[in-house]
Amino acid sequence: MQLEKYAIDEHNHQLLKNHQRNFEHVAADVKELDTVISKLKAFNIAIPSWALGTGGTRFGRFSGGGEPRSLEEKLEDVGVIHALNRSSNSISLHIPWDIPDNAQAIKALATQLGLHFDAVNSNTFQDQASQKHSYKFGSLHHVDKEVRQQAIQHNIEVIKYGVELGSKALSVWLSDGSNFPGQLNFRGAFQNTLESLQEIYGTLPNDWKVWVEYKPYEPNFYSTTIGDWGQSYLLASKLGPKASTLVDLGHHLNGTNIEQIVSILLMEGKLAGFHFNDSKYGDDDLTVGSINPYQLFLIFNELVEGMDARNMNHATDIGWMIDASHNVKDPIEDLLQSVQAIKIAYAQALLVDKKALQAAQLNNDVALAQEILQAAYRTDVRPLIAQASLLMGGALDPIKAYRKLNVRDSLIKERGVNTVATGL
Repeated sequence: MQLEKYAIDEHNHQLLKNHQRNFEHVAADVKELDTVISKLKAFNIAIPSWALGTGGTRFGRFSGGGEPRSLEEKLEDVGVIHALNRSSNSISLHIPWDIPDNAQAIKALATQLGLHFDAVNSNTFQDQASQKHSYKFGSLHHVDKEVRQQAIQHNIEVIKYGVELGSKALSVWLSDGSNFPGQLNFRGAFQNTLESLQEIYGTLPNDWKVWVEYKPYEPNFYSTTIGDWGQSYLLASKLGPKASTLVDLGHHLNGTNIEQIVSILLMEGKLAGFHFNDSKYGDDDLTVGSINPYQLFLIFNELVEGMDARNMNHATDIGWMIDASHNVKDPIEDLLQSVQAIKIAYAQALLVDKKALQAAQLNNDVALAQEILQAAYRTDVRPLIAQASLLMGGALDPIKAYRKLNVRDSLIKERGVNTVATGL
């Protein structure tokens, strides 16, 4: 399914008068308005292929109607999202959940939909029917060299798929770890992981990167071999300049100061990018901004300040991707909400008076520093985002347009009520 632009334009026409009033009200107080709008127009967040079907938990999964039955249909769904918000122009594939049978045809379809391929993601946290060795006790850290070699070869295969599709990065997340004290030799596991990653790193094309993700627990609960940003940073530093640390917002213990981690990784030139989601208790993979939007804003405040300090391009110099599992929402609506929340936090961060904040910091004026940050956070930036979308040919209100155009009903008619997304 593809959305016709005239349908979006007709829907925008109904909202245009109210939008113009709201936009003019907010824009009057925005310094360098054209620059802010330009940056919002350029900013895009990749959609993960696995998020286009209804997610689940270990207790069960309740699939919705009209789910994508193939990689082609997943691309079409991302095309719908991008047509509505003009901020989701790429898709990140998970291998082997979404192996392209015909890479050239898949790439051509993506181009037709205005999309390209973001990082490719390997999977050694599950056993596949065709594999010889099990990952029950780990993959790249495994005590058995043959198991490690199998996992290495899988990652190399994922790189090859990515090259065919035009991707430029391999994202590696490992569930490797232990559940009980004494189960694992920590130093040996870390060394095995490093050596395995070095072999993978050696096969990277010259213009590729490897993103090393971390997580403190789950599915292993006593230790995780890449358990925090320090361990990921250590691995990335040992690997070389093409390696960096990927931050998943849900991969932290409660109360972790993620914005401080981001600031330091940026300073060291080792921040790969983000997997965006939100959480109340752990790696909940909830809709971005649904639980703690202020933390998201604080993270973006550090990102904007740190990237500007290094003269980095906000839109392209690090990776931006959603990683969520929505088990009670329409997946497309959830993704539209997540992208919107990310753009809101980004826009608010662009409005922070950096000079005033720096002066307050240098004067140890704690109250004023808080006021400056919260003035930006409390600004309703939605009209700015809507204006950027409008100028790019998208919807003023993507979710309202999605519902008004009956997209889910059309997908159910096309695909059926009982379809189950591939790869989940």
